[in-house]
Amino acid sequence: MSALADLYTIPQELLDFRDTIRQIARERIAPRAAEIDRTAEYPHDLRRLLAEQDILGLPFEIEHGGTGTGTLMLSLAIEEIAKADASVALILMVQDLGTLPIKLDGSEQLKERFLPKCASGEWSPAFALSEPEAGSDPGGMLTHAVQDGDDWVINGSKCWISNAGIADFYVVFAVTDRSAGHSRGITAFVVEADRPGFSIGSYEHKLGIHGSPTGSPVFDDVRVPAANVIGEVNRGFKVAMSTLERSRLGAAAQAVGIAQGAIDYAVAYANERKQFGKPISSFQGIQFKLAEMEARTAAARELVYQASAKVDRGDADLNKFTSMAKLVAADTAMAVTVEAVQVLGGYGYTNDYPVERMMRDAKITQIYEGTSEIQKLVIARTLR
Repeated sequence: MSALADLYTIPQELLDFRDTIRQIARERIAPRAAEIDRTAEYPHDLRRLLAEQDILGLPFEIEHGGTGTGTLMLSLAIEEIAKADASVALILMVQDLGTLPIKLDGSEQLKERFLPKCASGEWSPAFALSEPEAGSDPGGMLTHAVQDGDDWVINGSKCWISNAGIADFYVVFAVTDRSAGHSRGITAFVVEADRPGFSIGSYEHKLGIHGSPTGSPVFDDVRVPAANVIGEVNRGFKVAMSTLERSRLGAAAQAVGIAQGAIDYAVAYANERKQFGKPISSFQGIQFKLAEMEARTAAARELVYQASAKVDRGDADLNKFTSMAKLVAADTAMAVTVEAVQVLGGYGYTNDYPVERMMRDAKITQIYEGTSEIQKLVIARTLR
């Protein structure tokens, strides 16, 4: 039992920080959630709020201007914000995702150029890997880069990119050696949004997460200096995979937050809503739904926290655990939000109540940062 108890601990100062974030989410973010969903406008004011409260500094070490509090604290924060609004939680998630390649494999020059301005909230990043023919399989990538003197010239396009049109820079993956074979010969670059030839071709109209723009960056002879290469030339696939094995925890924490937000609302509703002269929470059919929702979410949370602690420690099996956390949390979020809609009945099906938004938002957690099917493949490979 003592070994299990040592899987992770949360110091009191981090619990205090979590409680502060919880209060901000309840008082400042939750009241805006329905409006953000309805208008599909990026909440610049809430992003500034996250920056002012050092929340956007959570993904970064102290030497780069961040809080230095680690992955577990980041997961706690994402969960609390996602309880109120999954779109706003994605602001923090992308702050981590879009800078992880630089943190893990970037040169000291790249770290000094980009990380402090992201930690302060002045700059926002994006992660540009997916393409129409290269979603779960990066080996189908068509975007390519050719060296020309001291520069690289990038041509192609990406899709499904969060923060499109918002980001100050994009971490872009492009083929640099087609002869290298499947998933090889790919290089990662930092592409600043103001470089000539860069544009956003179109934006997606999505089921959920309306407050976060998702679009298709286009690269038309975009020139970047060799200093903007992340890691080694032709080794970008490794950069992408080492990023995703950590960043998928953000989606897992977001899923737990969405699920808990739906539970909290469904419980409050069930205690107030009366049928046959009694609150519907007194009926066993509703009680069993709520009990299972709470139990599944608690189990998913423990897996997310354990996986987060493994990332902080650098455990050898972190890839397996981050995939398990993502798989379980995403499937839990979808199941729990569907049941929350059912608890509210007809009211749950309308946008006058937040659970239908939570159900729509939950679906993407089973898709981005690696689909649930991909997570199963990752887990299965560790069992051989």
